[in-house]
This record gives sequence, C-alpha cells and structure tokens, in this order.
Amino acid sequence: MDTGARERRDGLSPLPGSTVPALPRWLVPRPRLTDRLAQGTLGPLTVVVGPVGAGKSALAVEWAHTGRAPGPVAWVTCDGRDEQPCAFWPRVAGALGAAGVDVPPFDAASGGPLLVTGLSAALTARRSPVVLVLDDFQTEPGSPTADAVIGLLRHAAPVLRLVVLARRDPPLHLHRFRLSGELAELRTGDLAFDDRETAALLAQHGIDVSKQVVSALRKRADGWAAGLRLAAMSMEKQPCPEKFVAQFAGDDEAVVSYLMEEVLDAQPPGMRRLLLTTSVLKHMNAELATELAGEEAGGHFPALVRENSFLQPEGHGWYRCHRMFADVLRTCLRHEAPGLVPQLHHRAAAWLGEHGLLADAVRHWLAAGDRRRAGRLIVHRLAVGQILGLTGTCLPGDLIRELSRAPETDEPESEPEPVLVAAAAALARGDDAACALASDRAGRLVAALPAEQEDRVTRCRLTHAVIRVARQRSREPEAARSAAAEAELLGSRLPRAALTAHPEIPALTLAARGHGELRDGGLQAAGASLTAGLKAASAAGNGVLRRDCLVELALLEVVRGNFRAAGELAAQAVRPPLPPWTAADGSRSSLHAVRAWTGLARGELAQTRRELAHARTALRVLPDPLVAELCFLAGELVKAAERNGPPAGRIGDVVAGCRLPAGLLRALEPVCAAVLDGSGGPRTRALARPEPPLAPPAPVERLSAREREVLACLAQMMTTEEIAADLYLSVNTVKTHLKSVYRKLAVTRRSAAVRRARELELLADEGERRRPTG
Repeated sequence: MDTGARERRDGLSPLPGSTVPALPRWLVPRPRLTDRLAQGTLGPLTVVVGPVGAGKSALAVEWAHTGRAPGPVAWVTCDGRDEQPCAFWPRVAGALGAAGVDVPPFDAASGGPLLVTGLSAALTARRSPVVLVLDDFQTEPGSPTADAVIGLLRHAAPVLRLVVLARRDPPLHLHRFRLSGELAELRTGDLAFDDRETAALLAQHGIDVSKQVVSALRKRADGWAAGLRLAAMSMEKQPCPEKFVAQFAGDDEAVVSYLMEEVLDAQPPGMRRLLLTTSVLKHMNAELATELAGEEAGGHFPALVRENSFLQPEGHGWYRCHRMFADVLRTCLRHEAPGLVPQLHHRAAAWLGEHGLLADAVRHWLAAGDRRRAGRLIVHRLAVGQILGLTGTCLPGDLIRELSRAPETDEPESEPEPVLVAAAAALARGDDAACALASDRAGRLVAALPAEQEDRVTRCRLTHAVIRVARQRSREPEAARSAAAEAELLGSRLPRAALTAHPEIPALTLAARGHGELRDGGLQAAGASLTAGLKAASAAGNGVLRRDCLVELALLEVVRGNFRAAGELAAQAVRPPLPPWTAADGSRSSLHAVRAWTGLARGELAQTRRELAHARTALRVLPDPLVAELCFLAGELVKAAERNGPPAGRIGDVVAGCRLPAGLLRALEPVCAAVLDGSGGPRTRALARPEPPLAPPAPVERLSAREREVLACLAQMMTTEEIAADLYLSVNTVKTHLKSVYRKLAVTRRSAAVRRARELELLADEGERRRPTG
C-alpha cells in the first residue's frame, strides 16, 4: 500500500460518536416506523423530529440494524447547538470513511469548505448510495455548519441519503424538499407509542396489566417513550400497578426531575417564563401567549414554536403542549408562583371569551373559581343550547358536569346567570329534580333584576324560557308551547343577528309551537311552523329536533290524507345518521302511528297492526291524545277492512266519537272514508288525496326560478343530459339543482319530486312546456 493511501486510512479512523451504536437490549421493536425510515432513505432527506425522550435515536439504531438501508450507514453523534465546524466535519469524514467512502486527505485541525468540497466529490464519484445519520443535530439557522450541510446535500445528491434526528426542525430548507416531494418526515405524533408498543415496554419490566390499563397509561403519557419508561420503572415497585396508572401524571417525581434537567433548566429566563405562564392553556397561539406572558416574554413565541417539539401544531396558528410536559410546567408554576395561577386563568378566560371561544373561556373562568363570570358569558351569548344539546357543537361533558355542581361556598347565589346555567346543566345530565329546583330559583332571581338592565333581563328571561321548553316539550306540551311563545316574544326584542347566530333556539320554539298547532287543528299554521322549525334544526345541526319536525310533518300529512308524502317524510326522519332514541322522545309514538296509517293505505293490515302495537307501547310512556285517537281510528279501520267494511255513514260516527278539535274531525272524516272503498274492501294501492282537497304542505324552502325549470323538465321525463342541453347548463349544474329540489321538497327520487310538485301546484305554469324532439 502506498504512503498516501496509508495516510488517508490513518487520518480517517472512526472518532468517538462516529459509528452506528449497538442495538440496546431494552429496545422496543417498532416495525411500523422502521418501515417508514427505510422508505424515506430512498430519497435525499429524512428528518425525525421530536422532544427529548421521544425515542428518535433508538428508532434510528433499530432501523440501521435491520439491514434495509440502501447503502452503508455512516453515523455521527452531534454536540448540540455549539456545533463547531472544526469538530463536526472531521467526525463526518471519519464516519463516511468508515462506511467505505474514499475520502481525500484533509487537515483535521481546520476542516472548512475544502473538506466539504472534497466530501462532495468523493460522494458523487460513487455509484451506490451511502446514508449519513446526524443524531441530535441542533445547529442554529445560518450557522457555517448548517450552510455547509445544505451545500453537501445539494452537491452530493443522489448518492448521499441524509437522516437527521433533532428536537426541532433542522435548518436545511425543508420547505424546498417538501414541495419537491423529496422529504420524509416523522414527528412527535408519529413517534408516540401505541398500545401494542406500550404493552411490550411494560413486559420488559415484568408488568402484566389489562389492555384497558395499558391504553390508559399510554394516553396519560401521550405516547411519550421516556414517560412510559419512567412509569414502568416505578410500577415495578408498586403493589398495585393499576392504581399507580390511575394517578400517574406529569407531577410524578421522576418525570419532573427528567424534564426539568433536560428541558426547562436549559431555557433562558424569557423562554422559561413563557413556558410556565402558558402552561395553564390547553391550546395557544401567539396573541394569547403574549396576553398571558407579557410583550417581552411573548416575543419568544416564534422561537418556542420553532425550537420546542413538545409544542405540537393544530393548524391555523394554534398549538398544543405535550400533555406530560404541560403537567410538569403547571407543577413548577404552582410551586414557584401559586398566586399567579388564578390571574392567568382570568386573563385567558377574558381573551378567549372576546374571541368567541366559549368552551375554553368557560373552562378558564371555572378554573379561576369565578362561576358568575362563566354563567354571565353563557347567558349573554345565548349559548344555553350548547349545554342542552340543541346544537351540533355542544360543550364537553366534563364541563357540563362542572357547571351542574353546587358552588363550594355556602352562600346562596345572588345572580341569576350561574343558576340558569346550573339548571340547564342538570337537565342535560338527566337530573330533572335539580333542574326544577334551579329553574324555580333562577326565575325568582331574574324577576329581581333591575328593570334598567333591559338587555340582561331579556337574555336571562329568554334563557329561562328555552330551558322550560326543553324540559317540558315531551311531558307537558302545553306548558312548553307557552314557554316557546314567551321565548319568541323575548327573541323579538333582541338584535336580529343574535338569534340568527343561534338557530337552535327558533328550532326548539317552532317545533313546540307546530306540535301544539297540529293538535289544535290548525293544519296550515302547523305546517308553516314545522317547516320553518325543520329548516332551523338543520341549520343548527340538531338531529333530534330535525327528526321531530319531520315526524310531525308526516303526521300532518296523515291527517290531510297525503299518505305518499307522509311515508316519504317518515322515511327521511329515520335516515342515517340517526340520533339515539330516548325515553323523552314523544315522536316515537307519532312515527309508529304514521307507519300504521301508510300501511293501512297500502292495504297491509298485518303491518298496520304491528305498528299500532308499537305506538301504543310508546304512548304508555309519553301519552299524546292526538296520536292515541289516530291509533284508535286506524284500529277501527283495520277491523272494518277485515270484515269487509261498514257503510260510509258509520265512519262519521266513529270519527265524531274521537276527543279531538273540530278542525281535525272535519279533516279526518274524508280520510277515513277514503281508506275503505264503496264495497268496504281495503285499497291495495296508495290512495289519492281525499275530497274535499286541503291545502298541500309548503316546501321546506321556496324553489328558485331555475329549480322550477329543472322540475318542469323532470315532469316531461327528460334525462339529466337532456335537461342540461335544453337549459344550456352543464350536467353537474343540473345535478346540483336536482339535489336542491329534492331537499326542498323532502323527497329522494325523481318520481316523488314530480308527484310532490303537482300536489303543491308548482307545475301549473309549466303546462305549455313540451319535451324537445329530434
């Protein structure tokens, strides 16, 4: 061997930290992640970013020993942020040389650009790839080391495959590689242990617990590898591991000591203050962090986001702190500045409330011990529907439980808002007695408010009325109707935008009003109220109110004798996703009654009897005179059909004996007569509308002019493509109009839409339209 070759080989002997570490005995196999690393190293850059103790190095070591790398692996363990080029590049050169790269001679004392240029040339001269792993790479952006690594990666591609393990995003122009599809990323969420891996880790310590306990521990540790390892070590000494898991949190002494030493103690004062003060938050953004920590400390937020992988992005500028790290920070905050904690909750609640984040604001008011401010916020925002489950986005269950608890002080509450909120929370939890007690007290407190506080009085009275409607609409419909009328009157005194933002309130009141109008015999008024209530319930995302309005509309169509429309509305009411039925759902008996009548109209007597039996069972839980009388009439018609039917005059006697308003009796008599034909036999086809004709139900929304044109084309049996050509529209636009027509007419098929349109006389102006020929 010549002297130069000997010098190159001698100068590149592996330095400490420049070889792949041995596979540790305690390592938990993670094939789901090593597969991703193996796939990532097929490209130029792979980054594994996670907090201290997340298992980044262990994962890379496992992958390096799988033998699935695309070439030899060179491993460099870095020195952290103070990465000096004169120390860093000799280690890189030594690791690459040990991996088989023919590295040229260099001056180990200087390193620098010449060495990087030589490494680039040596790598590009290779035919096969080589993988370079930089473990704990924390170099600052713009540093000579960072810039030189970027240059090496750019010039040595595609031979060099770089894997970077870091606690923060490495300053390597990641966005460029991401845009070009050449970046593989594993981050904190990816590194989190799953239940299988957690169980394997516990098994290494001889701990055998149930799957439920394993899952609970994993959730408490947020999948953090170091936290799970520390918990396992503590569980070895515990006589009852299950009890330990139930109490395990970030205040565990081992966890606190580890994170204090590894993370918190290394932070500058401003960053430390920012971390501690924002620890009371579940979610944060730059503005909220500054509100709590102050301008000076808040200025560190961009650096905090960039450098601390315990902070995980949630989108739109919001971040969530890792659960166990947040626990440690809160523990430190309570020890160092206990008097500051309530102030921080106050500031957070005020900011969150001003920015419309109701649930988080209420949570912080409660954490600050200020139930009055929490109650005032909910009532002023008319957000009682979020407690009562009237909206698609409700307050979390734990928050509702907290709101329903009695205050710790023995002094009775003097303001109505917290009592109103407690009544709503009790009703949401099914505690009717507590709801009634709180509602009565709230009514007295509202009555005692000064008259000059007009807006406050109106909002409190409206909230009280909504609670009464929600509580009484199934068990005491008349009381609910009265409360709904009061709520509508109070709502008219508020700015229009107030109720527009809360469609759940008109949905509730309209449903209660329409329910009463139908039972009073006001069919046209009931149809209008229930149709408007259906629209509002859909806007509010309330499946229960939407189903109730649809069932009541179906019941209305039964009374009118429109059995096809009744059947379609009933089918729509039970179409998934379905809200769960409860004992307080009066619409269940109505739904069975509708099905009984539509079955009777089709001549399906056995089906009618089954539905009547279900309806009577439901009526024993929640009586409803209208539904009970409709079931009685249907039962009489079934008997008449089975014995070939009585004369038409007998039907009038049966109807007249029902305990129903005169308007309903007049409507029902021709309906009952139409069910049986002249010979007394049941009709085997769906019945036409009985005479005299009654006003048809209005559509959910008025059809637009274009939708009427599309509907007229449907009546001419035109295909979608023919309609598009005839109206000079695209096929997709026609499909969009069809979906809107179906929704507004409460149907699902073309034939049903045309039939419904004819009932509503929507095709009267289209009589001259003819299907185009040729």
